[in-house]
Amino acid sequence: MAPAATAAGAPPGPAAPRGRKSVTGTRRTVAALFLLPALVLLGALVVYPIGYSVIRSFYNASGDGFAGADNYKTLFTDDGIRTALKNNVIWVVFAPTVSTALGLIFAVLTERVRWGTAFKLVVFMPMAISMLAAGIIFRLVYDQDPNKGVANAVWVGIHDTFAQSSAFPNAHPGRESPLTPDGGGFITKATVHTGRTVALPLVGVAPDQMPDGARSAVAARPEPGKITGTTWQDFTRGKGVGRLGAPDPSERGYDGMRIEAVRDGKVVASATAAADGTFTLPASADGARLRLPASNFRQPYNGVEWLGPSLVTPAIIGAYVWMWAGFAMVLIAAGLAGVPRELLEAARVDGANEWQVFRKVTVPLLAPVLAVVVVTLMINVLKVFDLVYIIAPGSSQDDANVLALELYRKGFAEDQPGVASAIAVLLLVLVIPVMAFNIRRLRREVRR
Repeated sequence: MAPAATAAGAPPGPAAPRGRKSVTGTRRTVAALFLLPALVLLGALVVYPIGYSVIRSFYNASGDGFAGADNYKTLFTDDGIRTALKNNVIWVVFAPTVSTALGLIFAVLTERVRWGTAFKLVVFMPMAISMLAAGIIFRLVYDQDPNKGVANAVWVGIHDTFAQSSAFPNAHPGRESPLTPDGGGFITKATVHTGRTVALPLVGVAPDQMPDGARSAVAARPEPGKITGTTWQDFTRGKGVGRLGAPDPSERGYDGMRIEAVRDGKVVASATAAADGTFTLPASADGARLRLPASNFRQPYNGVEWLGPSLVTPAIIGAYVWMWAGFAMVLIAAGLAGVPRELLEAARVDGANEWQVFRKVTVPLLAPVLAVVVVTLMINVLKVFDLVYIIAPGSSQDDANVLALELYRKGFAEDQPGVASAIAVLLLVLVIPVMAFNIRRLRREVRR
């Protein structure tokens, strides 16, 4: 008896295919064959190294003895690794945040200027530079010498605008000098009186370091009711040349040197030396001692020790931000281009100012893009190595240490491959939550 469907005259269904097909109609076996080379490469370059690192992390340095969890215990007892962990936390918190914030600001502001495209090009340009080149550039930028390092050149220039450095930092009394040390400065051994001249000779200032306005020193002439004197560089090149304690034609005056008359611990008068080193004090200075205050001999300001132990990590993060702020700006600008303009205009029509539009409309609409940028940079900074290795000098590299650098040092410099493998596994464990968050977020975007 025929089936009911056939008896009713309905046509029989199509024959079932012999091989299962994918959504695109390609047989799954064929798709698997095409994917096989990629799967082999993935296994050889990713899966196998990860598996080997996990296994190697449980063995000792030589690899012939099982160490158990000893290598993982070292991660939390070794001072270098603990410093690296602390610095990685600083990197993860600040580097992506600052880069994304700057990228957002640049992306929003460049929309309002005619030369926005050129500005974006300039900001993005550091991305074309390798980490090695960027490290070398910023090693020079942070050089301690203001004549070489741009950062300190700017910093010293600003400082000297408000607090001028002394031109006589190395000046000091010579032989048979009437001066004696006094709290960073110098003071005469005897009191001075009106109608007489005073000689205040010093040595120790190189000829090329003398003030530009300094002229040949001259002996002061006595004046009634006043105290006159000369302060100068009492040194002439050549053996037996020149007179000690008296100005010679080749010797120059200490232009701008401050002189104070001190009596009973109080300054009763003061004067500033002229270009030829001469100075004049009023009668109120009679019976006082003359002091050259410490401000005359203040060492020149040499800037900030950017690569010192306390600032080396923020300085390197600054170099990283310089490179990656352009990356953040480009992605955010692309997201900003897709923001409906009518929403922004509607907010303005409703009375919102530009800050309110930015904070309550623009930023919420850009939240998915900002999340992509932050997550990408977080993964990137967990692996940072080049900048730290190149920028941080040997004296402060321990203070700038990060996990990727410590992995290199343990594996190659200190010959501890077991500990290095444990650090690699730790880095993998730290990256997994960030990757999981990113995958979940992408799936939510696809469902929308």
